[in-house]
Amino acid sequence: MTRSYRHSILACALLTAGGHSAAIAQDVGEDASTELARRLIEIRGHVEELQAELNLRREEHKNRMAFLTAQQTELEANRDRESLRIAQLEIELDEMREQVAAAGDSSDVLAPVVLDRVTDLREAVRSGFPFKVQERLAELEEIEVQLNTGVITAQRAFNRLWAFIEDELRISRENAIYTQSIELDGENVLVDIAKLGNAMMYFRTREHEYGRAVETPAGWRFERLVSPGEQEQVALLFDSLRKQIRQGYFELPNALPEMSS
Repeated sequence: MTRSYRHSILACALLTAGGHSAAIAQDVGEDASTELARRLIEIRGHVEELQAELNLRREEHKNRMAFLTAQQTELEANRDRESLRIAQLEIELDEMREQVAAAGDSSDVLAPVVLDRVTDLREAVRSGFPFKVQERLAELEEIEVQLNTGVITAQRAFNRLWAFIEDELRISRENAIYTQSIELDGENVLVDIAKLGNAMMYFRTREHEYGRAVETPAGWRFERLVSPGEQEQVALLFDSLRKQIRQGYFELPNALPEMSS
């Protein structure tokens, strides 16, 4: 074999090998580009998902803040109404003192004053906060009947009515747990109630179902809470009040007056 022939064979082999290596390099480059493009698509999709979730969270936060602002406004309005009611009760006490002083010892003069106050208070209890309404009405009824039948004097009736108004002032400021009968789904049910002043009231049945009192244009009604989260919030309120924890931050279901449409 001549030298020139060997050189030709070697050159041919090198060219063949070089072409094969170039093909392999091209394949590797294409695979890397494809993988990079796939990862970029995945990242872009993930970024879009995160952006969508962020937008949703922003909208939820915006809606929640709007709800809390409206709730705070309603709570402040309700507080103002109760402050006005307390002020009116205190004015009534002052007026009763003046009337008693003017009436002196005369039961004939004092009795009509007491009966007028009983009538006013009865209407306020019926249309007001649904806390032990029947018991409070029964107490007013007893004062009226006993005065009209001569069982007690007008002065004694006045003292009892005065104590009743003082109790009304006390319970309007009190956060506590009581037991009372409520109308629930058309039936009278004995429940525990958590009363927050005269602003909000929640209840717990003997089966540990939770609910709230809601003021509507047609009056107050009691309704069960369906959401497990809201039931847990009210359960925590009952537990805190039972432990004599009467102040602090509580997240609670809305039980403020419904806005008329």
